[in-house]
Amino acid sequence: MTARTLQRLIPAVQTSDGAGVSIKRSLGQNPHTRLDPFLMLDFFGSDKAGDYIKGFPPHPHRGFETVTYMLEGHMLHEDHLGNQGHLKSGGVQWMTAGRGIIHSEMPQQEQGLMQGFQLWLNLPAAEKMQPAAYVDIRPEQIPQVTLPDENSAKVIAGLLQTGNLEQGGPIQGLTTDPQYYDLHLRAGSRITLQLPVTHNAFVYPYSNDISVQDDKELRKVAQHSAGVLTQGNTLTLVADQDSKVLLLAAAPIGEPVVQYGPFVMNSTAEIEQAISDYQQGKLTADGAAGSIHLAP
Repeated sequence: MTARTLQRLIPAVQTSDGAGVSIKRSLGQNPHTRLDPFLMLDFFGSDKAGDYIKGFPPHPHRGFETVTYMLEGHMLHEDHLGNQGHLKSGGVQWMTAGRGIIHSEMPQQEQGLMQGFQLWLNLPAAEKMQPAAYVDIRPEQIPQVTLPDENSAKVIAGLLQTGNLEQGGPIQGLTTDPQYYDLHLRAGSRITLQLPVTHNAFVYPYSNDISVQDDKELRKVAQHSAGVLTQGNTLTLVADQDSKVLLLAAAPIGEPVVQYGPFVMNSTAEIEQAISDYQQGKLTADGAAGSIHLAP
């Protein structure tokens, strides 16, 4: 067994996206803050309507997947085909943009707390031009498991493993084999998880700090920082306070990444083609979007 330790920290920076939604961006601030195959992680969270009310009006994507995890609040997803999906507290939307989709994500509340994450996950070249697809995952479809020391976890994707416990999430079988867990840790607790040794991984504490145990010491990851981990097949986290932390891991793709805003391809020529397709109304020319099947 090889323990993963803390390799580097990427503190989130305050910025805005969409029509002025206030966000904290860790991964994806620039090309040097990606972690193959993860392109970007945004956290949005405010009880001030002015920080989120204008939402994300219609915009295109090509070449990657978006994963929106709503902690609190209510957003309406609509796409160019007229599909609609309501994303509410505790729910997830997993969308494969593929060759192209034009969609919007707009708040369905005028007051109160809105809080959650959007993750961008790259696709290999062979899958970038597949038809778009997505699935809305209701909160009750996401397993919540009890862990030692009164800790708990929501398993959104992959297979959570700790000791003799194994729990799969609703998203399985994708090429990058993503692992996506929301861990809730009690003050004074310690937990060790198994992760695929081939995967890149990071942690993102969003409520209080967390520490990563290495051979000699604890290495702190501050709230709203991405803690990129070394390679290995186990990870030990220690919480001094009640903490909430995302743990994400996936198999690296190892291909060139060329990004222009909402388009992520492998070459400049492919980006130019995406822009041209969008301008000519051909971005979504393959017809209806499909659906992603959830694991039983």
